[in-house]
Formats: sequence, C-alpha cells, structure tokens
Amino acid sequence: MSNPEQVKHVIEIRSTKPFTDQKPGTSGLRKPTKTFKENQYFENFIQSYFDDLAETSNGKLPTLVVGGDGRHFVREGTRIIIQMAAANN
Repeated sequence: MSNPEQVKHVIEIRSTKPFTDQKPGTSGLRKPTKTFKENQYFENFIQSYFDDLAETSNGKLPTLVVGGDGRHFVREGTRIIIQMAAANN
C-alpha cells in the first residue's frame, strides 16, 4: 500500500544547448521573468549548476541555497529546482 502523500514523478531527459547570454553575476541572472519562462532557459541554467556541483563536490553532498525576493517566479522556480535536484540525485 502506498502513502497517499507520496508523489511520483517521471524523469524527463531533454536535449539542450548553452545560451550565450547566460552569464551569472553575484545576484544570479539578471533577465526579465518572461525570458526565464521561455525555451527551457531557466532549466538549462539550473542544470549547469548541477553539472558543476557534480564535478566539484569530490564525493561530498553539496548544499544548494535557493532564494529570491518573492516578487516573480520564486514559487515556480523553486519547484523546478527541487524536481531537477531529485532527477540529478
């Protein structure tokens, strides 16, 4: 019997390529919210962090801190990051 609160997710593998304008600064990417919602832009950027963590963590469990000012895309972006973290585990 499964727990009714458990949610099952299907892992999707998507082809992607770098966006030449994704150059993070000290405050992340400075782009309009509309840009983050288009063409896997946000997912591609977040995956680059997971790829880097996998290469540099030396077998240790890294910590990824997620934050925002609460105005735009925070809830949806956080959900996407959590799902991607689970898929990268």
